[in-house]
Amino acid sequence: MNPYLLSLLLGVVEGLTEFIPVSSTAHLRIAEAMLGIDLGSGYWKMYSIVIQLGAILCLPIYFWGRLTKFLSTFPRGERGDRTPLTHPLGLTMIAFVVTAIPSYLLTKVIGKHLEDLHIIAIALIAGGVVMWLVDLLFSSAAAGLPAWRRVRTTHMEEMSLPQAIWIGACQILSAVFPGTSRSMSTIAAGQVAHISREAALEFSFFLSFPTMVAATGYEFLRTTFPRHGSPNPLGEVHMDTQGWALLAIGFVVSFLVAWVVVAWFMHWVRKHGFVPFAIYRILLGIAVLAWMVHS
Repeated sequence: MNPYLLSLLLGVVEGLTEFIPVSSTAHLRIAEAMLGIDLGSGYWKMYSIVIQLGAILCLPIYFWGRLTKFLSTFPRGERGDRTPLTHPLGLTMIAFVVTAIPSYLLTKVIGKHLEDLHIIAIALIAGGVVMWLVDLLFSSAAAGLPAWRRVRTTHMEEMSLPQAIWIGACQILSAVFPGTSRSMSTIAAGQVAHISREAALEFSFFLSFPTMVAATGYEFLRTTFPRHGSPNPLGEVHMDTQGWALLAIGFVVSFLVAWVVVAWFMHWVRKHGFVPFAIYRILLGIAVLAWMVHS
């Protein structure tokens, strides 16, 4: 396949899957494997990091209105009943720290799993089952439901410190097991903590920005400027004019596609649940396992 078309295709895959709960890492690895790309290649590992950053950068633009509102009301909040720790921005950073420290300590474990399609397929299936059950059990505020199933937090501004810590802890799973999906972990964790679909999704988006910027930035810096005498953790990366052009194409395409997907997904969740994505995850995981058996 023409390398420029290949980069365009991978940029679309990343943009489509970064923010919906189906795992962009899984889709990139599967697409690269099916297209004959060497999953151990240092260049393509770096490529995945760069285009993920492209998708992430659409968030502050899309949520600019909400972001400026939160900044202007920090730390007391709109109603004056918040603190630096319980303001939405404070909760986002606390959840980020809860995720970031264990994920950093588990860096070596994470690296071992990134190219393992068996783990990715199993994580897709398991995550799909969990998401399906959680969405069926914890998606309504109806008064007739038992208290353990009822939604009690309908807006991100109403979230509590324990809820943020719980969501951050659950997000660690997506860092350790590629295919789990960061957004699936945060959305499902939010619903279990009695947060509405919309609020859980919005918090997932806000949390993804510092999380993914830190993760992709760390990977990019440690591969671009490895420690003196240490080998590049991604392997050899040879850059030429075409290599930079492919990175640029993937970055821009993932940014534009992700922007459209975020807008669509926010609208979708207001009227529908996450079950279709859960079913898709399960079917994709089964298909990957079947493909690996027969390939």
